[in-house]
Parts: sequence; C-alpha cells; structure tokens
Amino acid sequence: MLQQMELPGLAFAVWMLICFYAPVGGYPNGKVREACTSMVPCHGSSPQLSPEHTITVNGTEFKPGDSIEVHLSGPVFEGFFIQARDAEHLESPALGSFMLADRGASQLLTCAHTKNSAVSHTSKAKKKHIKVYWIAPGNAPKRVQFLATVVKKYKIFWVKIPGPIVSQPNALSPTPPLHATSGAVSTSHPVSYLSKPFNASSCGRTKFCIRNPSNCDPESASCFFLSFQQEGSSVFVEMSGPSEGYLAFALSHDQWMGDDDAYLCVGEDHRVRTITAYLKERSPPVLDSENALEDVSWRLADGLLQCSFRRSIRLPAHKGRFNLDASYYIFLADGEASEGGVIHKHRQQPLITNGIYNITGLPQDIGGSRSPRLIKAHGTLMFIAWITTVSIGVIVARFFKPVWSYSFLFGKEMWFQVHRMLMLTTVMLTSISFVLPFIYRGGWSQQAGFHPYLGCTVMALAIFQALMAGFRPSRHAPRSSE
Repeated sequence: MLQQMELPGLAFAVWMLICFYAPVGGYPNGKVREACTSMVPCHGSSPQLSPEHTITVNGTEFKPGDSIEVHLSGPVFEGFFIQARDAEHLESPALGSFMLADRGASQLLTCAHTKNSAVSHTSKAKKKHIKVYWIAPGNAPKRVQFLATVVKKYKIFWVKIPGPIVSQPNALSPTPPLHATSGAVSTSHPVSYLSKPFNASSCGRTKFCIRNPSNCDPESASCFFLSFQQEGSSVFVEMSGPSEGYLAFALSHDQWMGDDDAYLCVGEDHRVRTITAYLKERSPPVLDSENALEDVSWRLADGLLQCSFRRSIRLPAHKGRFNLDASYYIFLADGEASEGGVIHKHRQQPLITNGIYNITGLPQDIGGSRSPRLIKAHGTLMFIAWITTVSIGVIVARFFKPVWSYSFLFGKEMWFQVHRMLMLTTVMLTSISFVLPFIYRGGWSQQAGFHPYLGCTVMALAIFQALMAGFRPSRHAPRSSE
C-alpha cells in the first residue's frame, strides 16, 4: 500500500522537475550549439506556425568563395539562429562560413565541425534587423537555402524560417581574376580564387613548412600553416590559418620585432588582399606602395583564411625586401582587421622559429614557439622562487624552529640556516627572472599592461625583505625580542 502511494508522488516530483528545468534550457547569450541540427530552442513550448520575419539576400547566384549579404528583419525579436544548408537536403549539416557585420549583436558558432557555419545573438537585447555575410565553400552544392530560427519572446518563436535559395551557375567556369581595390596599395598582377585548401603532403620533401601545432593538417580549423617551395629563381609561398582578420609572416635577423621583411594577407570586403610591408621597431607595419608578388590567390571559407603568391628570390629594385637565399628567423602572426582592411595588433604572441633557417635550402617540416625561451625561463624561475623556495622557507621558520633548536649548521641553528638559504635563493631567482624580460624586450615594454609594474613591486619588496633581515639583530642580542 505504501509503495502504491509513493509512485504517484514520485511521478509528480519528476513532472515538477521537468517543468522547472525546461526554462533553464534557454540560451540568452546565444551559445546554441546544442541546437545546431534541429535549430529548435529548448524553451519548453511548441514553435509558432506563421513566421513574421523574412530573410533576404543580395544575389541569387554564387561561385565558391563568393560573399552573399544576408538580412534577417521583421518585428522586434530577442534571439535568432541562422544557417545555410543544401536546398535539396535541408536536414543536412550547415555549410559555408559567415562573417559578421555587427559583432555587438551577433556572434559566430561552429556547427557540424565547420567553424563559423552559423550565426546567433549575443544577448536578449531587442533588435529588428540583422546583417551577416555568407562565404560560399569550395565544395558547395548547386543550390543552397538559408534558414533562420527567431525568438520573439521566451515562449514565442519560429523554427527554420525558409529563406531564399541561391544557386551556382549551370556552367561552372573558373572564378574570374579579381584586382586589389585599395588606394594605398596597388598591383598590376591578377588575383585568383583557390579552389581547395592547402595540403602538407610535400612538407619536408619539396616544401619548407612551418606548422602550429606541429604536424597539423592545413585543412583543420585550428592549424597555422606556412610553406615555401623554390621554383627556379622564385619561391612559391602558401599561408593558412584560422583568422577572420589577417595572417602575416616576417623574415627577421633576430627574434625581436623590428627591421623585418613582412608579408600580409588581409581580409577586406570579404576578399583577401595580399601585400608586402616593412616592420620598423614595434610600430604598425609600413605598407609598400609597390607589390612585388605574382600569382596571387586566396580562399576565405570554413573559418580559414588562405593565400598564396610567388616572389623572386632577389629583388634588388625593391627596398626592404630581403633575399630569400639567406637564413632568417621566421615569424607567423594573426590578428583582427577592421572595415577597410585596417589591421590591429596580433591577438596572441607570434609564432617564432627556434633558430634561423634558409627557406631555399634543405626542405624541412618544423614548428616554433609562441613563448620564447627567455620568457619561459622567466616564468619558470618565478614559479620556483615564489611557489617553492619561499613557501618552504616560511614553513621551516614557523614549524621547525623548536624541532631544530639544538641542531647547528656552520655555527648557527639549523632551522635558521635553512630558512636563510631558501630566502636568499628566492631573492636571487627573482633578480635573475626580473632581468630576463628586459633582455628579451630590449628595455621597458609599454604594451605589457600592469605586469611590469607588478614585477617591479615584487622585486623591490624582495630586496627590502633581504635588507631588513640583514639589519635584524640575532635572537640572543640584548635588543632582540625573542
């Protein structure tokens, strides 16, 4: 009888849990990856039938690499989710990649292992219009349809609102050459579209390659790839990486930025502009007015920015261009580019080769480091000093004084000698570690934030502590408080 009474109660508890849990499934921050396949928000209610919002595009045909402007508009709404799918198989995964027009209102998501293949909201802020750009992938089907899920209120939403269908031309002719349109940098060489990603099969055999992570696949959305292949009196260069702004590499005589020969692939108006530049100290690159590159190609799809070009090994007529038959450190960096192709500081420490290499010499397949050895040594020494030696020194002084009071080392109590040795070691390691960043940077860094000020404070306190210990009387002195 008791069991019969418990079953309805258990069922009621489960029902209440489901009711209260359902609202928790909402995504006010737009992180809706769980809904990539169904495009259905977890709001605990059924979708509306007659949509109030519309999707429009600025064209009806596309070729691989083309950019299509997509608009979602209608009455005020809070959330949205946009994808492009095969029009013949709408249950298939999202395809292509998007670029944002307003980063404050929209964000890119990864669906079906394809980076940037969907767009969603960033908050519950009310909006009436969203604009994004869709980049057609190289393996796009003949017909593609845009779909959108729109959330007006928590319980009022529409799922998979059908949008326009765009299609490839019946005759798939090669993409016509494109020309750089920037007024600051001009080139007379044609620019073409890459039909497929790079591959690393020839790395170490006929190509000199740099990859990060090591041995990564250039088709992967997390692989930074740079290759050089000598072809007669020129070198063919391939560069690829997960970036929406720009990728750049530079040849340098040392491991510090400045006085370097640089090459940039910059995303601009949903195309990629390939330019040469000169790095002067730690200031923005000085772009060349003449472009010495030939056979320029690019690809912007699946979250990857890729470009390739050819450059003569020697360019005596172009000031600032290094000869490619010498040895250099090689930098590889990425960062954001704002509207108009204006580049900003790289968002992470550039990848730097561990030694100098001749890219026209013996083909190799190497990696690099985003943390130079001096900076790694700085961090290691600071960790040893402030996590290991100082901690043990404090513990010895606090807990081993009564234990080692009658044990002596070099005429002093053992606990005191051990404590003093550990504290002096801390000061010594801190001093060495303090100097290393200044050696690496060649002076004070204005771009390192508060970290240098914190380091100076720690160094000053460590020295002050050592001086105080030196002036402190022994425990048996008349003025000692012990």
